[in-house]
Amino acid sequence: MAAFVAKQMVGNKLSAVKGMGGDDDSGTDKEKEEEAERERLEAIREAEERRKEKHRKMEEEREKMRQEIRDKYNIKKKEEMTEQQQETEPPNPLMRKKKTPEELAREAEAEDEDDFTKLKNTLETHANEFKAQIESKCVLQ
Repeated sequence: MAAFVAKQMVGNKLSAVKGMGGDDDSGTDKEKEEEAERERLEAIREAEERRKEKHRKMEEEREKMRQEIRDKYNIKKKEEMTEQQQETEPPNPLMRKKKTPEELAREAEAEDEDDFTKLKNTLETHANEFKAQIESKCVLQ
């Protein structure tokens, strides 16, 4: 990694000095730049993987220590305690999740649709009843 950084720092200055000379190999320069970019991206990806692995190991060690402390003092894990509290306590309406404007619009639309469908259904039932009455009074021969 350090060699890569040093190469990047010195390489950029060296290529700038070479460009002043006059012979211009744009084809090889582009290839070198692409290769350098690939190496840079690969180095970044590897560094990110190492960082994630390091943090994962640290979190495992912390969890191990937490569990040892829980075992030593007979403390239940916090997640288990919150489940028990939720069962005994009614949900607090002030702590509920806020709805987005899109969700509110969807709910209002659903309520409107419900009103329209109710009205439609009642009209259809009345029409069917009226139709049945007329058919029962008028017997076609």
